[in-house]
Amino acid sequence: MRKIISWLMAAMLSLFPLVGGQIAQADELSLLAFHVGKADSLLLRSGDSTYLIDTARAKHWDFLEENLKSLGVTKLDGVLITHMDSDHVGGLKKLLKSDIEIEHIYVPAFFFPESGESKENPAIKAATKQKREVEYLQGGDEISLSGGSIQVLGPIAPATDKEDNNSLVLFVQAAGGSMLLAGDMEFPEEQTLLQAGVVPQADILKVANHGDDDATSEAFLSQVQPKIAIISTSTEEKTSTPAPRTLKALQKWQAEIYQTQETEIGILVSIIDGEISVEMLFE
Repeated sequence: MRKIISWLMAAMLSLFPLVGGQIAQADELSLLAFHVGKADSLLLRSGDSTYLIDTARAKHWDFLEENLKSLGVTKLDGVLITHMDSDHVGGLKKLLKSDIEIEHIYVPAFFFPESGESKENPAIKAATKQKREVEYLQGGDEISLSGGSIQVLGPIAPATDKEDNNSLVLFVQAAGGSMLLAGDMEFPEEQTLLQAGVVPQADILKVANHGDDDATSEAFLSQVQPKIAIISTSTEEKTSTPAPRTLKALQKWQAEIYQTQETEIGILVSIIDGEISVEMLFE
C-alpha cells in the first residue's frame, strides 16, 4: 500500500503535536490534494480543524485511508461532498464504515440525477445506511474553521443541466491567506456566482472540473487572480484534462500550475502568515 513517507510528512509528524489524532499547528492553513486520478479528494486543515472535501472513487479508499492514518487523522470535523458524481462521492460509503470519527456530513442543497443514473442521492443513501444524517449547504452558509472560516459561495440555485453545476464552491480564509475550492463547477454556475458578485480574489485556486475546457473562464479568473492553481486530474483517464485553453488562461494570470498526476501522493499547499509553500509529495 502507498503511504506518505516523504521527508516532509515525516517532519510534520515529528515536529507538530497530535491533538485528538490530528496534526495541529497554530496559524497554518494547509490543503493536501491527493493524487486520485481524474477525481477529487482534498484534506483541509487549520489549527485543530480537519475536513475532507470529496472522497474520490470507491477504488481509491484504501490509498486515502492509509495516507490519512499516516498523517494521524483519526477524526474529521466534517466531510464535504461537493456534488454527487462518482469521482467525488464514490469513497464516502467506505469512509463512513471506517474507524475515522466524523462530526458532520455536508452535501449541496441541490441534486440533479443525470440521464442513466440513479435518482437516489448517493451521499444520502450512504449516510442513511450508517444511520447518519446529512447537513445541506448552499451559497451564504458558513462552516466553522479554527483560526479562520469556510464560506459557501455556491450553489446559489439548483442546476437542471448538469450535476457539476450543483457543486459546492468554498472560500477558505486563515493564516493570512485564502483558497477557493471550485468542485466541478462549469461555466453556468460560474456565471451565476459572478452575476451575484460573490466571487472573491484568492491566493490558491483548486481548479474546477479537473481543468476541463467547460470551466475556469477568463471572467472568473479576472476576479480570482490566483497565485497558485491546483488541478486534480489524470490525462491518461481523460485526455481533455487539463485543457490547453484552461492552462493558457491560468498562465495569463501568471498562476503557478500544479497537477496531482505529476505526483505519487499529492500536492501539499500551506499558508503561514500569508506566505505560501507548495510541496509535491512522493512515496
